[in-house]
Amino acid sequence: MKEVRIDRVSDIRNELNRYRKGKKFDIRQFNQVARLAWLGKVVMQPLDPDDKDCESFLLYVEAPDPLTAHCLEPDEDLVGRMHIVDGQQALALVQILKLGMEERVRLYEELAHSDFYFRHFS
Repeated sequence: MKEVRIDRVSDIRNELNRYRKGKKFDIRQFNQVARLAWLGKVVMQPLDPDDKDCESFLLYVEAPDPLTAHCLEPDEDLVGRMHIVDGQQALALVQILKLGMEERVRLYEELAHSDFYFRHFS
């Protein structure tokens, strides 16, 4: 846990402003989180829905199943934790999450209508 030393009221304001802005993931981390978002393994919510100026999001990255974890190899410091994410990256992750869900739905719909028997025994 990060310890914050506060000696003055201005220190509190500065620390709160850092949290309100959120943190940007580096390219490697963003790609890892984006892959998990595409798979639906993230939960997101605005950091402060009542504050119009606060654009950052709270992001929780769920642990993927063992096969997914083996293939994607996500960093341990990303998975199973809450992150405060910069608004620009958070909005991109929201789009990736939505795209992944739409593509998985299409895949499952196609799978539900696939006729494997006739494909292999005709």
